[in-house]
Amino acid sequence: MNKYNLIIFFSLLLALLIVPQVHAQDVKVSMYILNLGKFDVATGSFTADFYLNFQCEENCSPESFEFMNGRATSVDKIIDTPKEKFYRIQATLNSPVDLRKFPFDSQDMMIIIEDKRNTIDVINYVTNDKESGIDPSIIFTGWELDKWESDAVEHTYDVYDEKYSQYRFHIKIEKIFMNSFIKTFLPILFIILIVLFTFVLDPDKITTRLTMTTAALTASVMFHISISNQIPPVGYMTMADQFMVITYGIILATIVLNVFLLELTERKHADKVEKFHRKTEFSVFIIVPLIYIIWFLIIFFLL
Repeated sequence: MNKYNLIIFFSLLLALLIVPQVHAQDVKVSMYILNLGKFDVATGSFTADFYLNFQCEENCSPESFEFMNGRATSVDKIIDTPKEKFYRIQATLNSPVDLRKFPFDSQDMMIIIEDKRNTIDVINYVTNDKESGIDPSIIFTGWELDKWESDAVEHTYDVYDEKYSQYRFHIKIEKIFMNSFIKTFLPILFIILIVLFTFVLDPDKITTRLTMTTAALTASVMFHISISNQIPPVGYMTMADQFMVITYGIILATIVLNVFLLELTERKHADKVEKFHRKTEFSVFIIVPLIYIIWFLIIFFLL
């Protein structure tokens, strides 16, 4: 019996020595972007035209890759050697959208690839930034191409108890500041300026002041609806929403103040009306801009 056990032991040992062990093979991945299509803020979708290159130190087969955040519409293999695979690909992709700083938002357009069959124990992606980049001739309408970066991460499927290597190419884009400011904030600033100038009118023009202020409130609401229609419904307040809430508060405070002055006028407290008018006539031109400046500083530097 011991003799048979010894034979089995040596047979298993010999099999382990003869059968090659499977080990993770590093595959260098590089990506060069040739063209980018329109970025849809509502869905986060975009199109991309790019080169994708796989390089190995020994024979490898990384052809079974797929896009985790979209689908390729066209795949052309340009180089096909045992140690290198080179493709030109056109794909429709999508990325998560963060609109908290709308209209000054920045987005991260991602291209994510992963092998369909081979786990990280077989194929391990390694970034090759020396041969990656974005073509300088790309013009992305409405956005500025900020920078790009790539990384390789481990993607775990807990339900299957499997791990795959994942390559991600990030394209950072941001809104053009001056264009966003002029289209979103400048009209409201002019509306607020009109409201502030109503404080210059004498107290006997209270009804005129109220008419102008309520008209400004109506215009602000309509403009807010207009800019809100540019983005999808989200579960948080955007920067534009916060700006409009502050604007509503200022206009509402102006209406309350004018009603208070109107009530004092009806009760024949002319001296109190005049005193209150003199205090607010020009001070609002300092207080209101300070409110907006403090809010801008909090948004850009503290959040």
